[in-house]
Amino acid sequence: MERKSSFGLKNHGIVNVRSEHWNLDAAPLYEATLARGLGHLSAGGALVVETGKHTGRSPRDKFLVEEPTSRDNIWWGPINRPTSAEKFDNLHRQILSYYQGRDVYVQDLFVGTDPQYRMSVRVISESPWHSLFARNMFLRPSEKELAAFVPELTILNAPYFHAVPERDGTNSECAIMMNFAQKLVLIAGSQYAGEIKKSVFSYLNYVLPDRNVLPMHCSANIGAGGDVSIFFGLSGTGKTTLSADGTRELIGDDEHGWSNDGIFNFEGGCYAKAINLSAEAEPEIYATTRRFGTILENVVMDPRTRLLDLDDGSLTENTRASYPIDFIPNIRASGMGGHPDNVVMLTADA
Repeated sequence: MERKSSFGLKNHGIVNVRSEHWNLDAAPLYEATLARGLGHLSAGGALVVETGKHTGRSPRDKFLVEEPTSRDNIWWGPINRPTSAEKFDNLHRQILSYYQGRDVYVQDLFVGTDPQYRMSVRVISESPWHSLFARNMFLRPSEKELAAFVPELTILNAPYFHAVPERDGTNSECAIMMNFAQKLVLIAGSQYAGEIKKSVFSYLNYVLPDRNVLPMHCSANIGAGGDVSIFFGLSGTGKTTLSADGTRELIGDDEHGWSNDGIFNFEGGCYAKAINLSAEAEPEIYATTRRFGTILENVVMDPRTRLLDLDDGSLTENTRASYPIDFIPNIRASGMGGHPDNVVMLTADA
């Protein structure tokens, strides 16, 4: 039985879809992905997918709507690129039209393990494995919470819809547009699922500082004595690896908030780099690549034996594994900790 909110798709202007699927678990999302030829089942049980042209985030294709409520709060430039409300609304209408006659997958989720700062997010996608990605990465509401769920932020994910630069004012067929006034994100033309995750993080970076919370791109863990360590660094410098120390409890591997009470994980899952993972060096993370429910992006697999080759970077060096945080055995169940005792800045591959 699907767990559907009373706040339905019509509230988003989505009508005439072929079918709508609400808050599905991993198994039916696997089935839908395999049936559509969008992924393959590995020998260990993970779902292996390829993201095509985009194997990482596309910063040149990301735009923020320049509108009165947020205009003076954003540092505009080559990172925060402006677009008009008209261009955003036009792309929005196209995606709504594109959804008609298609299967649509909805995930209602929370971000923020600290109840004081928790936020509701709805991810709507044409792709079942992107729906599973969202389910892996964020916090899952209870059955009671799902029935009355109303999103604060909505993400419309259309990875197989292509923008037209001349028509849409984009730099390519890919577009990630965010409208803070409408609390709405549009993702088109990129199959890289990390755009969903980072769109949520961008929204949190905008709203949480006004609530005296510092959003941080870092991993975090906690020792037996309650000592908290946080690890900052660019992608690939070792944040996830170091935070998954088997002698300490993992709070989170990538995104956290620091409030007056301490730190808390934004997410409910991990998005680990998979290139060159080994059972000897990263046993906890390596084990997730052999587990049902994990999504492996752009990991090379033998088509006959379905065995993985985590050392093969021929598709991209940015191979990724998405899995729920409880796939790691030693986690901090609350996703929260006190103020950090140790702050580590990583500048090379740890």
